[in-house]
Order: sequence, then structure tokens, then C-alpha cells
Amino acid sequence: MKQKLKYVYREVDRHGQVRHYYREGGRGARIPLPDPSSPDFAAAYAAAAGTAAYAPRKPKEAKPTSNPLQVKVGTLKWLCTKYMNSPEFKQLDEESTQRTRRRTINSCLAEPIAPGATETFADFPLDRITPKAIRVLRDRKADEPCAANQRVKVMGYVFQWGLEAEPDYVTSNPARDVAKLKPKNVGGFHSWTLEEVRRYERTHKVGTQARLALALLLYTGQRKSDIVRMGPPMVGEDGWLHFRQYKNRNRNPVDLSLPIIPALREIIDATSPVGTKTWLVTSFGKPFSIKGFGNKFREWCNKAGLPHCTSHGLRKAASARLAELGCTPHEIMAITGHRSMAEVDRYTRAARQKVLARSVERRVSRR
Repeated sequence: MKQKLKYVYREVDRHGQVRHYYREGGRGARIPLPDPSSPDFAAAYAAAAGTAAYAPRKPKEAKPTSNPLQVKVGTLKWLCTKYMNSPEFKQLDEESTQRTRRRTINSCLAEPIAPGATETFADFPLDRITPKAIRVLRDRKADEPCAANQRVKVMGYVFQWGLEAEPDYVTSNPARDVAKLKPKNVGGFHSWTLEEVRRYERTHKVGTQARLALALLLYTGQRKSDIVRMGPPMVGEDGWLHFRQYKNRNRNPVDLSLPIIPALREIIDATSPVGTKTWLVTSFGKPFSIKGFGNKFREWCNKAGLPHCTSHGLRKAASARLAELGCTPHEIMAITGHRSMAEVDRYTRAARQKVLARSVERRVSRR
């Protein structure tokens, strides 16, 4: 009868020869054995079993870790990396501001220092970053003035942070002396006209999510990041909306209390379905993300034949409408949540000009 011996293994080598060996526990050194049919096998097996020591498996040597993102100290990439890992950067709005600044920084770092050069601005020493270098980064985006100005602005944030955090390497803010390009659209986002609002309303009837979105934007004057969160939990016992604006909520929070005017309440009550947490919901009954709502509102505007209109344009239209009604800048700020008179003036300048001109016309008519 064949008997299976403990720790004896059989293998055929590359020459076709059958070999046997002893290996305790499947580990450690292998001890050669004669063929089991040989009269010397029993003695060789006993000797191997008596002398073989258990050899524990050697731990795998840790491979040296490589850091492909090693950054040379004192370069622009080094400063930008430290800035993006700083507490100040992490306090920015994660979904919007952080993502936008990170994208802008990475695009600047990837720019070659000269056309056709292999060296990029990532490896540029900080002591060589002058206003001229910032202008080069700006002018690479001259066809898109807003993107060009964004580069200047974000580089300004980076170096301003570096003046305090890394004074041994950063001694000035070169972006401070770089002028911004004149935007193609001087007025910024297009402010909706009354006819454009009516065209949207003819396309999207009361009861739809599209019409509810328009009403929330127009009658509250808030950003899309706020209206996607509006819902029953924000309504107090007084019937007003009470909330903290999403933008700058971690740095300079703005708390608002706004009335729900009858026209808005009627549209909310007529809309089906509405969510229990937020009035605006997706086709799956879930609250919108900010980006998801932006894409959906873009579809609704396109369907109404308004490809040039945006949700932010309704915020401007709401501010302008308040100005036309004679509201003071402070009254408008109480609704929109703006922190400075300059921001309100930028939104309502054209409307105020019309109000003032009408006032002059009435005085002239009386005389």
C-alpha cells in the first residue's frame, strides 16, 4: 500500500527528473530525499525529520515608497500645494469655490514658461514670479477675459496667503500690480427682461418644477445654491423663510429672514410633487444638487428659447425690480443678502438710472 508521508513533496524538474524532498510545514529549506522505493529512504527521512528546523516565512521587505508629486521647496507649485492644504483654503465652500480655485491653480501650473518650453510655471522659483510673469499667465487666456482675470485673482489669493504663512519665501504679492482685462460682457450676467420671464412662463405652466424654480429665484432674489435647499423646514411659525446663505457660510455667514409673498405661496401649493425637505426635487423625488439644478435649469431655459438666460440673471432681475420700485440699497441688501453697497449698485445701476430719469421727467413736466 502506498503511504503518504508528512512533509514529503514530489516534483518533476525541467529535465523530466522526478525528485523528492522534505520541507516542514511547507516552509523553510528543502532537504533532498532519495526515491521512496530506495532502501536508504527511511533513514534519510528520519534524519531530515529530526534535523529540519521550522523556518518562519520572512516578512516581505517594504518597497521604498515613491512620491511622484514631490515638490521642490521654493517653487510656485510648492506654494500652491501648501495653500490648497491650508486651513484657510479648506474653509472655502467645497462644492464651488475650492473646486474653481483648484482648477485655476492647476491650469496655471501646467503653463509652459515660454511657447514650446518644457519647463512649466510649476517649477518656477518664487523669487522669479514678478508681475510680468502673472501677466503672462493672464494673457494666455486673453480670448476668455473672465478666465484670464480669474487667474490673476486666484494667484493674488495664493501670494497673499504666502505673505503670512511663508514670509521667508514670499515677500510680495505680484498679482496685486496686474490689471484685469475688460470682460466681453461688461454688464456680467444677463438680467432677465419682463418679456423673457413671460416667455418662460408660457412654456412652463404653474404646477411644474420648472415654474416653481423660476418663482423661487425671482421672488426671493437668492442664488441657486440657496433655493435648492428651501423647503418646509426653513419656514418658521411666522410663515417666513429663515435660513443662512450657502455662499460664505463658513467665513462670513449671512442669515436672512424673507417673507413668502402670496404669488410664491400659490405656486408652491399648486406644484406637485414637492419634497418634504426641499420644494424642488428631481424626477426621482430627491433634492437637487447645486450643479444638478444648474444643468436642469439650463434645459428649462433652452426649451423656452432663452439660451442666454441664467438663474443668476434672475437674481439680478429681482434686484433691479426692487430698485425700480424705489427700494433703497439697504432695503435691497436685506433681501439679497449682499454685504456691500458696491455689489448692490453693480446689480441695480441701470434700474436706478431709469428711476432717476423718470423722477427728472416728472419734475420737468410739472414746470
